[in-house]
Amino acid sequence: ATCGHGCKYGECMGPNKCKCFPGFTGKTCNQDLNECGLKPRPCEHRCMNTHGSYKCYCLNGYMLMPDGTCASSRTCAMVNCQYGCEEVKGQVQCLCPSGGLQLGPNGRTCIDIDECSTGKAVCSYNRRCVNTFGSFYCKCQLGYELKYTSGRYNCVDVNECVTNTHRCNLHAECLNTQGSFQCKCKQGYRGSGFDCA
Repeated sequence: ATCGHGCKYGECMGPNKCKCFPGFTGKTCNQDLNECGLKPRPCEHRCMNTHGSYKCYCLNGYMLMPDGTCASSRTCAMVNCQYGCEEVKGQVQCLCPSGGLQLGPNGRTCIDIDECSTGKAVCSYNRRCVNTFGSFYCKCQLGYELKYTSGRYNCVDVNECVTNTHRCNLHAECLNTQGSFQCKCKQGYRGSGFDCA
């Protein structure tokens, strides 16, 4: 089976037919499935969509149970957690619905961890890190675009000279470089390449 456009988060099952891994959707399985919008809803109270998955959390005064349901808890109501709580050995602890969130100084609300600035996120050399609330993703560096080549998705150099996105002078030559371009004034002209006289 050949899938010309590839199957980003799935397997190729027939001519241009992808079978997506759980949590993903779309013709090429490149879109995150928002499980929180599914019927029946996967969480009893509140739901937070994550990349390829989701997390459940409860309203204040309720405790998240292992099956995703919420049980009324007097102790949780007293602690006043933002995203529900759990009891560990008789101690009440507030929860955060994602590994990219941490409990704030008050021990009740969740604050975002910027994985890009802490160095927790690792992106390949031609990708840059973009922080999101509770997570992060890797985006192609400027001068690169996401393309499906030789069986996988890669960030490939944009040839600004071919796509005509350079700002070279009318009397200059455009030279493509990795992730960028250069302008060189033609013979008989002098200047930066952006200005030629």
